[in-house]
Amino acid sequence: MGRAGFQAIKLSHSNHLTSTCPYNFTFVFFIYLLGILGSAYPTNLMLCDYLVQILTARVYDVAQESPLEYAPNLSARLNNKLLLKREDMQSVFSFKLRGAYNKMAQLPPDMLAQGIIAASAGNHAQGVALAARQLGTPAIIIMPITTPQVKVDAVKARGGEVVLHGDTFDDAYAYARQLEAEKGLTFIHPFDDPHVIAGQGTIGMEILRQYQQPIHAIFVAIGGGGLISGIAAYVKRLRPEIKIIGVEPVDADAMYQSLKTGKRVRLSNVGLFADGVAVREVGEETFRLCQEYVDDIIRVNTDATCAAIKDVFEDTRSILEPAGALAIAGAKAYVEQEQIQEETLVAVACGANMNFDRLRFVAERAEFGERREAIFAVTIPETPGSLRKFCECLGKHNLTEFNYRISDEKEAHIFVGVQIANRADAVKIAEAFEACGFSTVDLTDDELTKLHLRHMVGGRSTLACNELLYRFEFPERPGALMKFVGSMSPNWNISVFHYRNNGADYGRIVVGIQVPPHEMEQWQAFLDTLGYRYWDESKNPAYKLFLGQENCTPPLPYR
Repeated sequence: MGRAGFQAIKLSHSNHLTSTCPYNFTFVFFIYLLGILGSAYPTNLMLCDYLVQILTARVYDVAQESPLEYAPNLSARLNNKLLLKREDMQSVFSFKLRGAYNKMAQLPPDMLAQGIIAASAGNHAQGVALAARQLGTPAIIIMPITTPQVKVDAVKARGGEVVLHGDTFDDAYAYARQLEAEKGLTFIHPFDDPHVIAGQGTIGMEILRQYQQPIHAIFVAIGGGGLISGIAAYVKRLRPEIKIIGVEPVDADAMYQSLKTGKRVRLSNVGLFADGVAVREVGEETFRLCQEYVDDIIRVNTDATCAAIKDVFEDTRSILEPAGALAIAGAKAYVEQEQIQEETLVAVACGANMNFDRLRFVAERAEFGERREAIFAVTIPETPGSLRKFCECLGKHNLTEFNYRISDEKEAHIFVGVQIANRADAVKIAEAFEACGFSTVDLTDDELTKLHLRHMVGGRSTLACNELLYRFEFPERPGALMKFVGSMSPNWNISVFHYRNNGADYGRIVVGIQVPPHEMEQWQAFLDTLGYRYWDESKNPAYKLFLGQENCTPPLPYR
């Protein structure tokens, strides 16, 4: 959605708070004193109360004022001044301890003594566990079974009692609310709570204090919306000219969809790569605040996020988690979209709880996000000298990958990766191949190619009759892969299978299944009841070139 669309939605909601709370620094100082002299505020906080709550938030018992650092390499590339708000440098490596502690510090002693409970896949869990230890209260944290062990261990190390339940955050959340009622515990919501929002809003307070010169925009990752709501509630009150721009993954854009439709939207599925923002439905209060104060939302894909992780590493030698790098990816996309120059931009680097095993995947995809690598399928004649001619057409471009297999007596298919300067460079390379008489398919943006095909060996088979090719994404847990295979009909033969562990809480596989035409209804019923995300790749050009069936013979028995 563009800026005009968001403005139309925002204007449809009354802004009586602005008219009743005229802005001046005397007023801000007055409400600051008010917050010191009296701490009894209603739970349903309004704008002026958010200012009080942020100014008087009890976050600095556990949190530090994180640095606002200049990113020299990124700034030079973007031709704008980019500042990173380094929330990844907190003791739990994310901003989440601010809101968790501020909420818990407001609880009466008897509620603290009874104990608290939370649901989280990582960062909120660590914040709650640390806050509980600081306040001397027992804490139970419900985490999905799919949570990487490094995050589970981090919560336990901070004194939290971890209970693993369900495959997703939603499963863990539902179970936490059940235990809350059964045990008389107090639930600490990860985002949809005024005190949590106010705790996160101290980041906005710090940004304005640390940088008092003009700021064009502040970029903030959005999951449930607590972080951006708190920052926006503070910044828009004191510096309304600063744009507040949210950033979401293209496959986990609950806030974007909600703002677009004017009501909260629950996503049927969410992408799991940026697990810290993999939320199906945003909060009621966070949605209200985002309707009022968010100027725009930028959506970015996995490759752009991986590229942002690499960018921050090159500037800081720190490694952000995917959700932590979203704001930087959004800032880059915004600069390209708006063609701005010589402006000051702030991006909140909100987390660094990265599973080390995921770095391999991040490194592979970062080159695509930066548009530094292109992948092509090139068909050449199966004649002497063709490969040499191909290399001559390639010119001085460096190869990143080269796979060759004879196809038949007339032609061969080459799978090739090439270093490029930008996307336009890839177009020129493809045109050069075509000019040399080589049929070329650009596979740079093809997910099947990037996730699976480039790692596979073999070729086309005469046995692959009635073959369908599908990609699946499933929770990464012991036995999940075998459960998937075991759920298929014994009449269906598996003809292609590729799985690669990416060190994340989800797995990705590509499967070739030989399904007779008269059993297509059964196949669709299987897909509908499987419960995993899937993509039909049967018509993918890369599949047809490198793996697709040739003149086939009847399939082998199921294996």
